[in-house]
Amino acid sequence: MAKASIEVIEALKKTADSIENGSPYMWGHMGSCNCGNLAQVVTQRTKAEIHAYAMQGHGDWNEQVNHYCGQTEMPIDLIIFELLTFGFTTDDLKHLEKLSDPKILEGLGDKKYTLSHNQKDDVVVYMKEWAKMLENQMIENIKLPTFEEEYNQVYV
Repeated sequence: MAKASIEVIEALKKTADSIENGSPYMWGHMGSCNCGNLAQVVTQRTKAEIHAYAMQGHGDWNEQVNHYCGQTEMPIDLIIFELLTFGFTTDDLKHLEKLSDPKILEGLGDKKYTLSHNQKDDVVVYMKEWAKMLENQMIENIKLPTFEEEYNQVYV
């Protein structure tokens, strides 16, 4: 699962908002599909650049992520590397392309049964739920000092 960080959460929210507000979306286009839109936000590359990089390899995002090797100089591997360095995992990218992460789907309750991986509104729902899940993870990991701990540090 992606690193629960402010940057990752913001990238997911920004991507969801962008898609929701009219950013070009086409599931069959490597630069404007689910992963392509996220890659635009994270890498600051255009959909055309991302698509051109991907077309030098074979298959959709899922297949290209499966063939990812940090040692090659395939242009799409550079994009994937940037996404991984940013805080996502290869499994995240595979799941995003198919809207299939069981943990995210679980959070959607009954909505999970109606998601279609190539419908932009469903991608928005999925990404927003993912961001919410990561936010909750961050909140759960915050440890606030108790009054007693604070008192002992100051007065004892």
